[in-house]
Amino acid sequence: MKDLKLFESKKIRSSWDAEQEKWYFSIVDVVDTLTDSPNPRNYWKVLKHRLLKEGSQLVTDCNQLKMQSADGKYYLTDVADTEQLLRLIQSIPSPKAEPFKQWLAKVGYERIEESQDPEKSIDRAMENYQKLGYSTALINQRLKSIEVRKDLTDEWENRGVKQGQEFATLTDIITQAWSGKTVKQYKDFKNLKKENLRDNMTNLELVLNMLAEATTTEISKETNPETFSDNMKIAKKGGQIAGNTRKEIEEQTGKKIVSKVNAKILKETKKIT
Repeated sequence: MKDLKLFESKKIRSSWDAEQEKWYFSIVDVVDTLTDSPNPRNYWKVLKHRLLKEGSQLVTDCNQLKMQSADGKYYLTDVADTEQLLRLIQSIPSPKAEPFKQWLAKVGYERIEESQDPEKSIDRAMENYQKLGYSTALINQRLKSIEVRKDLTDEWENRGVKQGQEFATLTDIITQAWSGKTVKQYKDFKNLKKENLRDNMTNLELVLNMLAEATTTEISKETNPETFSDNMKIAKKGGQIAGNTRKEIEEQTGKKIVSKVNAKILKETKKIT
């Protein structure tokens, strides 16, 4: 299960391994959080080399998992479990070390709670969005979009689509079909880097994105695609239906729906509604 955790409003990519019952966290994201380095990837590269020279087993023990990058695609990323991170933190001089250790313990405890009561995971997601400055209305909309996205990815998995590059390709097709932009072009247009695109959409953008993904899911369920090529055609159809809706709205209102507005702008103008 892929997830994003927040430490002092910094996003840390994480993945829950149900079989081993442990969290894995992106080391680069943790380094970024603890050091505020302008280049956390390079910081980790240098630190990793130093630890290897010292004969540390930590680097050897670290795993790699595919995690979503700033461009929306999935790449192999160095990850560490809680125990490994606690050892790694000792090698990173940071005033945030102790608060981060407490945060790690809290994340582990919350996962146990959520496995016993799934509703708590929704409550925590709402809490994280509130910390980022989102209004209750937009939070509810965003959580609904997560549900719609999950239905789509479940459908893709049922059709044999592979997580990572294939998911990213289909998402790109859907996004371009409804918005006229690829995910990367859309993020560049909104001046985004690591931020999640959906977290930076206006209400109408998010609604149309949900329409595109929900429509793709329904078409897939009815047509039972057998190949990745079939899934690509369905993704385009689902996106085009939402794209036609976008054009009709724009014709009636005289306003473009795909906008440069992002979460930062919305928060600054206090218009996250």
